[in-house]
Parts: sequence; C-alpha cells; structure tokens
Amino acid sequence: MFAMMKQWLIDFYHDEEGASGIEYALIAAMVAVVLATFTTDISGKINTIFTNISTSLGS
Repeated sequence: MFAMMKQWLIDFYHDEEGASGIEYALIAAMVAVVLATFTTDISGKINTIFTNISTSLGS
C-alpha cells in the first residue's frame, strides 16, 4: 500500500501535463487584459469621432 502511494506521488510530481493548462490559462488572462485595455481606449476614441461628426453636421 505504501509503495503504491509513494509511486503515485512520484508519478504525480513528474507529470507536466497540468503545467500546460496553467500556462494556457495565464496567456488567456493576459490577452483578456490587453483586449479590455484597448477596447476601452478605442471605444472612447470612436465615440469622440462620432460626436465630432454629429456636431459638425448639426444634428
């Protein structure tokens, strides 16, 4: 019983499959932060452009 548990812990320690999932999650989080940052900035600029156009057209 102890030998099986010891072998399972050794195999679990050497298993690198979960590390890939964590790395993908970190990359997805970074992409989400970048998109949120630029989306806010871009939407503000687009809103300003349409406001200027609307003001220039007088409507």
